[in-house]
Formats: sequence, structure tokens, C-alpha cells
Amino acid sequence: MTQAILNTNTLFSSVELGPYTLKNRIVMPPLTRSRSTQPGNIPNDLMAEYYAQRASAGFMVTEGTQIEPRGQGYAWTPGIHSPAQVEGWKKVTQAVHDKGGIIFAQLWHVGRVSHTSLQPNGAQPVGPSDITADNVKVFIETGPGEGALADPSAPRALSIDEVGELVNMYAAAARNALEAGFDGVELHCANGYLVNQFISEHSNTRDDQYGGSLPNRLRFLKEIVAAVSDVVGADRLGVRFAPLFESTDETRVYLGLVESDPHHTYIEAIKVLEQAGIAYLSIAEADWDNAPDLPDTFYQAVREEFSGRIIYAGKYTVQKAVNILEKGYGDLFAFGRPFIANPDLPERIANNWPLNEADPATMYGGTDVGYSDYPYYR
Repeated sequence: MTQAILNTNTLFSSVELGPYTLKNRIVMPPLTRSRSTQPGNIPNDLMAEYYAQRASAGFMVTEGTQIEPRGQGYAWTPGIHSPAQVEGWKKVTQAVHDKGGIIFAQLWHVGRVSHTSLQPNGAQPVGPSDITADNVKVFIETGPGEGALADPSAPRALSIDEVGELVNMYAAAARNALEAGFDGVELHCANGYLVNQFISEHSNTRDDQYGGSLPNRLRFLKEIVAAVSDVVGADRLGVRFAPLFESTDETRVYLGLVESDPHHTYIEAIKVLEQAGIAYLSIAEADWDNAPDLPDTFYQAVREEFSGRIIYAGKYTVQKAVNILEKGYGDLFAFGRPFIANPDLPERIANNWPLNEADPATMYGGTDVGYSDYPYYR
């Protein structure tokens, strides 16, 4: 028992992330909770309370936040494209900063992983190609405060001009994030959403400069990283990937796409980020029960190719985080479900206190129940 407590000490050393000095290496990752105010997908006082409760994390990233109305794939998720949304996020950043926390906004576009009922004027979702997402569900509103899982609608392929417009939308969302008081932004390029759809051989069959070869499929990533870096500075920018080496048949929130050569695909993507000089790379590992760790050769290659900070997530235990840190593969470690259920998670880890269990029934939508009412240890 004593040894376990001593082992956690390495997670409580300070670490530089871009211009910031983080108080510990424990990260609250993006966690969709679907609590925004309707209509308008507006962040609210309840969300501000929830994030402020968890500001003892060394670093926090918001739930995925859609950069435009077409970017929504799940009911009641917040946006960062309207003035009302920006004003709502100001409450969140102020509450977190008052507690001494550092928080980035995760900029999100679901692309084809959406439903006509979530799209402006009931239009088709958009994606790099007109290939419908399979093995995934979206979440749609069926009545006031009520929703259900549904199959994604068939998407239409974006024109070249529209791809360029989307790059500008990412930059605009980044400007909004700065106006809202965020310390930086993270680009959601994981889990089979829009950026991942451009990267993947399974969802991108374009024959223009955005499709075909891997460098072409990485072009959209490269362009949005450059555009957002121009707004916030590369040192206040992170990118999240989910380089899956295998998948699962579990019904669950979307995991993403398994490439025929995930090692090569993602190491080439990481080289794009290294060239851009961004602050950090966040890697979401497979997180289903008994999911395999990433191959050791991949951990090593990521560290060799990327000189910024590396965050790992995906059903991490404290012991696994300590092990990866000791091996030098990662710098920061994200704990999703534990942070949902334990607002004081860093203190619990430091003292080896028991953890509350997260209630799956209150994950998405609803009130403060199962959101901001989880108890502190003492």
C-alpha cells in the first residue's frame, strides 16, 4: 500500500505545456455530457460548476464543442460558433480560472457521423466522401429533454471550396475560444469524426488534392493546424488522435476507424504536427474491457517523432500512467470516467483514497444528478 502511494508521486511533479506550468500530470479529457442549454446549445451555469469542481486537474480539455451547426452529431452538445455560446463559455473559463485551473476548448466537427434531424434545415451531413458511417450510432432529440440512439444519415461529399470554408471555420472557432477566455484549443482529429474521415482510407475516396495518397489525406489536418496556429499560436494548440490497432463489436460511443497500417498512418500524421510545432499530442487508446495496449513499437515511435508533450488516455489506471511515465513514453495522463465521478480525483490519487463509480445512466443529458452532485472524499 505504501509503495502505491509513493509510486503516484511522479504524477504530481510540475510540467511545462506550451506557455503554462501545470501543477500535476493528471488531465481531465474531453467528455461529452450533453448538458448545454436549449435551444442554441449554449454552455450554462451548471457546466461552469461542473468544470470548476474538477479544476484541481493539472490540465483540462472541454467536451467536444462543435465549430458550426453542421458539426453536431449528438443532441444537446455545446457549440462555439454563436455569440450566445461564447458568452456561455466565458462563465466556464472564469469559474475554472478562479480555481487556478488551465482549460483548453476541444474544437469538434462530426462530419458524416450525424443525422438529418441535427442538421440545419434537415440537410444531409457532410463528409469527405458520400460513404455512410457504419458501426456507430448518433444521439437525436425525440422530445423536450428526451432522446434516442439512431443510425447516421447518408452524407454528401464536400466540394473543394467547402473544404476551404471549413478550414476558415476552424480558425473562427479558435478566435471564439480566445474571446471566451480559453487558454488554448485542442483539435478533435480522432474517433472517426471529420478530420479522421479525411485521414482514413475507409471514409475518404476523393480523387482531388484531399484524397488518394496518405499525404493528400493528411492535407486537411495540415491546413487546419496551420490556420488555428495562426490564431492561437502553435504553443497553445493540441491535437487528439485515436490510432486504433483493432476494434470491438461493443455498442458504444464511436471509437473510430482501424487503418490497414495504423502505425504508418499515424506516425506520418504526427510528423505533420511536429513540423507545425504544436504544444501537445493527445492519444486516445482503445478503452473497451480487456482492450490491448498500443504496441510498444508505436509508443517508442511517437516519442521519437514528436518533441512536444504527449498525453495518453483510454481507461488508464494510475499504475499504467506511472509505468508509461517511467518509460518516458508519455508526459500527461487523462482519466475520463474517474473524473466524471470524482471531482477531487487528483487528491484521491495522491492519498490513495477510494473512487466513486460513474453512473452510466446519467452520462448524457439531464440535470445536476450524475453531473455536479458526485461527492468529494471529505
